[in-house]
Amino acid sequence: MLAAIDHVGIAVEDLDAALAVYRDSLGLPLVHRETVTDQGIDAALLDVGEGHVELLEPLAPDTTVGRFLARRGPGLHHVAYRVADIERALSDLREAGIRLIDERARIGIRGSRVAFVHPASAGGVLTEIVQPAEDR
Repeated sequence: MLAAIDHVGIAVEDLDAALAVYRDSLGLPLVHRETVTDQGIDAALLDVGEGHVELLEPLAPDTTVGRFLARRGPGLHHVAYRVADIERALSDLREAGIRLIDERARIGIRGSRVAFVHPASAGGVLTEIVQPAEDR
């Protein structure tokens, strides 16, 4: 079901400052930047190998990432796995008794379809399932 790690999401307080580290100092190429209003984030994708690092700056303190930063500070927010068919993946997860945050996929960065698995069902790690737009 899970084909590969698509990206790791990192919560940051200042996207431009984080880009100075990940792009300018570490040399990861910036491949996409987008504001995803319904998720309350300004996001940047940087390539690393076959996957990405996704930097997430909250648009407001009362967003999911804003609350995460307030509780835990900057750092690893989630791990995302690529799937070929998100509807099938969600069905398989439900059948396996996995607790889902999203019962249905929603639109994510670059037009991908995404859904989140509750950390309680994934060893304390917020887990995202991603079907990239080009796979639909």
